[in-house]
Amino acid sequence: MITKPATLKGTRDFLPHQIAKRSYLFDTIRTVFQSYGFAPIETPAMEKSETLLGKYGEEGDKLLFRILNNGDFMEGVDTGASSASIASQISKRALRYDLTVPFARFVSQHRNELQFPFKRYQIQPVWRADRPQKGRYQEFFQCDADVVGSESLWHEVDFIQIFDEVLTRLGLKVFTIKMNNRKILAGLAEVAGHSDRLKDIAISLDKLDKVGKEQVILEWQSRGIDQEAIEKLSAIFAMKEKKSTEGLRALLAHSEIGLMGMDELDQVMAHAKALGLQSAKLEFDITLARGLDYYTGAIFEVVSDEVAIGSICGGGRYDDLTGIFGMPDMPGVGISFGADRIYDVLDQLQRWPADMMTVPDIIFMNFGEKEAFRCMQVMKEMRKMGYAAELYPSPVKMKKQLKYADDRGIRYVGLIGGEELSSGKITLKDMQEGSQESLELDGFKERMKRG
Repeated sequence: MITKPATLKGTRDFLPHQIAKRSYLFDTIRTVFQSYGFAPIETPAMEKSETLLGKYGEEGDKLLFRILNNGDFMEGVDTGASSASIASQISKRALRYDLTVPFARFVSQHRNELQFPFKRYQIQPVWRADRPQKGRYQEFFQCDADVVGSESLWHEVDFIQIFDEVLTRLGLKVFTIKMNNRKILAGLAEVAGHSDRLKDIAISLDKLDKVGKEQVILEWQSRGIDQEAIEKLSAIFAMKEKKSTEGLRALLAHSEIGLMGMDELDQVMAHAKALGLQSAKLEFDITLARGLDYYTGAIFEVVSDEVAIGSICGGGRYDDLTGIFGMPDMPGVGISFGADRIYDVLDQLQRWPADMMTVPDIIFMNFGEKEAFRCMQVMKEMRKMGYAAELYPSPVKMKKQLKYADDRGIRYVGLIGGEELSSGKITLKDMQEGSQESLELDGFKERMKRG
C-alpha cells in the first residue's frame, strides 16, 4: 500500500521562497539583538523531563512532547501505577517547550564560564502538543533574548525598544506592546485575601480576552475563590476597559508587593515612552498574566493591530528561575519573538521586501561536454570573485534552458558554444534588458562587476 505523503498536523514544510522570507525575518531579529549587546547560544532539542516538568504550570505540563526511553521502554514499569507515574517511568526525556527553562539550566550548568550580567539570544525551534489551528503550531521557532544577573529595570526598557525596532524594521505599522507586573497581580490576590492562590487567579485571568468575564468568574469559582474575593477582583475588569492604572494604587494601598509592582511598572513605562517609539503603542493591561509560573515582575505581550492572530511576542522577569537548578538569587528578564506568527502576519499583509530570493548571479547554458567543461572553468573564476554561478545540467533545447533561467529569476545567462570555444569569447545575455554581447574573459568579468 502506498502511503500518501503528508506532514504531521501542526508542522510545515518550507519551500525555497519561504526559507528566504524566514531567513530575512531571523536575520532582522538577530541584527537588532546583536546591536543591543546580546551574544548567541544554542541548547539541545531534548532535555531531561525533570528539567521541564513543573516549570510551565499545569496547562504547560500537558503540552510537553515526551520521548519514549530507548529499547523496551515498558521493562520494569509498574503498570498498575497512575498514568502520570507510568509516563515518568517510560519517558525520561522531552522536547523543549520553550527556550527559557533550558536557558536557566544552561546558566546554572555553565555558571563558571559566563560573565554576569549575561546577555544571550537564541533562535531555535520548540515543540508543544497543542491543538493545531491558525497561528498555532506544534513545531515552531522562538527568537529569545534574556539577561541574567541583574535587577536593573533598564533591561525592561531595552526590551520594549527591541520589540519596537524589530517589528518596525519588519514592516509592521500598527502593533501594541501590552505590559503588566506580576507583583501587581500578587498584590490583588493579597487584597482579595488569597495570597496563596495567585496561580489560580492568574491562570484564569490570562484567558479573559479569549473566554470573557463571565467564564473567568466561573473558573475562579471552580478553583475555590470565594464570592467576596471575586467581588474585590472584579475591579480588574473595569481597569481593563480603561487601559489605565487609575485607582489601582488606592486598591493596593495595603499591599507592599502590589505597590512595588506599581512603582516598577510606572518607571519602565515612563522611560520607554520618553525615549520614544517608532510604531508601537505601549499599553497597560491589568489582565495580562502570562500563564507561566516562573514570572515574578514585569510581563509583556505584543499583538498586531492589523491581523487577528493572538500574541506575536511575549516575555517578562523571572527573578529566581535558576534557583530550581541549584543557583538561587539570580535575577533574569527576557523576551521572545514568535517567528512563525510574525511570518504569517507579514504574509497576510504582503509586507515582504522585493527580491529576497537568493538565486545565482549567472547560469551557463549547456551545449555539450566540451562546452560544459569550459563553462565549469569560467564558473570557477566567477566564484573566486564572489559570484554564484551554475551550469544547466544537460544539453537540451535552448528554449527549455532559457525558460528555466527565466522561471528562477536569474538575470544573466552565459553562452559558450562551438563558436565561443573557437574564439575564446563568452556571450553574455541580460534577461532583464534583452541585450546580448560577446566578450573576452577579462571583459566578461568586468561587465559582471558593473552589473
